Amino acid sequence: MTEATPSAETTPATAPRRGVGRWLVRYWFGVSLWKRILGALVLGAVVGLIWGDGAQSIRWIGDLFVRLIRMLVAPLVFTIIAAGVAAIGDTKRLGSLGVKTIAMYVATTAVAVTIGLVVATLLQPGAGADLAGAVPKAVGTPKPPAEIFLAIIPTNPIGALAEGDTLAIIFFAVLVGVGVLMAGEQGRPVAEVLTSASEVLLRLVGLILETAPFGVFALVAVVMGAQGPETFINVFQLGICVIIGAAIQTLVTHGAIVRGLAWLPLLPFYRGVADAVMVGFSTSSSAAALPVAIKVAEENLGIKPTVSSTVLPLGATIGMDGTAMYVAMLTMFSAQAFGVDLSLADYGLVAITTTLVAMGVAPVPSGSLFVLAAVLNVIGVTPEQTALIVGFILPFDRPLDMIRTVPNVTCDLSIATAIARWEREIDVNEYKSAKDI
Repeated sequence: MTEATPSAETTPATAPRRGVGRWLVRYWFGVSLWKRILGALVLGAVVGLIWGDGAQSIRWIGDLFVRLIRMLVAPLVFTIIAAGVAAIGDTKRLGSLGVKTIAMYVATTAVAVTIGLVVATLLQPGAGADLAGAVPKAVGTPKPPAEIFLAIIPTNPIGALAEGDTLAIIFFAVLVGVGVLMAGEQGRPVAEVLTSASEVLLRLVGLILETAPFGVFALVAVVMGAQGPETFINVFQLGICVIIGAAIQTLVTHGAIVRGLAWLPLLPFYRGVADAVMVGFSTSSSAAALPVAIKVAEENLGIKPTVSSTVLPLGATIGMDGTAMYVAMLTMFSAQAFGVDLSLADYGLVAITTTLVAMGVAPVPSGSLFVLAAVLNVIGVTPEQTALIVGFILPFDRPLDMIRTVPNVTCDLSIATAIARWEREIDVNEYKSAKDI
């Protein structure tokens, strides 16, 4: 009888390789996701510095990751808001929750604007700025407020989903949820479908997040390779202002919300939101970070879907603390660069205008630059001068955008935590646990 030939899988020579492979897989998935993303971010920066423009060849990896995340935003926002509203069970409670949420977002935006104005006034980043080499870039005429508010109501909900019009999607989703509530028992099957759909989409978010380290590596390598460490030289003072302002808003303002209003310890919060912060930082997009924010809110912070599904999608649209702070700083930068003297009344007008327009900024990279004209117009800066400022800032805006997206993300999650605490929709023991973080 002939002896069987060992298969490739059982050959002794292949056993060590399979053992090493299994060890690597176990090690990779044994490390918390935010640590993997952070490591990829640092490695991407180093590779970008060494590789230079050659890093453009891996841009597609980063773009693929961003597209995977953004693919889920519209359906996830619709299903999770509609399911969350339907789960509230009482239209009066829905109204109370909505008022609290919007009030909190307006308050934190106003604080962010104040921080931006104060920091930029103290550090004077625009004083003596040389705009001679800047190429003017027009940003178009800002939409009138009436048009912005009308656009919230979609003429075609399916079209709004296809175009990713977040405000219109939120409006329609809330109406669907209210309809389910009003239908009572007859609406229960629809509520169950919406809940199941949101759970399926959240599982997909978890699956896609496993590609985040590779996407973040590519995104950071491309930015660093194209612009290098000299990125901040021409806008060094403005960059310092953004870093200081973002740190104050993220650690002090949002920390005060979690500690003072939600009565919860800070360390579990900042550990728990790390995944969402890393994705927001690397993509420069609050919308791209939204699916991750919902996932960490429920799994790490113990926030119930009733709150996470309503507060976070709204926050990704109007909770723009970092954007508001940055627009305020750019306004001061412009006034200083063009020698515009501002009175106390001008400061107040800038603060009010910035708070309002920041809440309508699209949650996409460099979205804040396209509302700058509306604020600068208030202090008498001409459209031509605005185009010059945008042309000066735009080449260096991506790293600044990455930094200011961080407080956008922590704003949403801190407010969701506080409201969940007030509404008793948070598992405090789960929040305080250190599982997988």
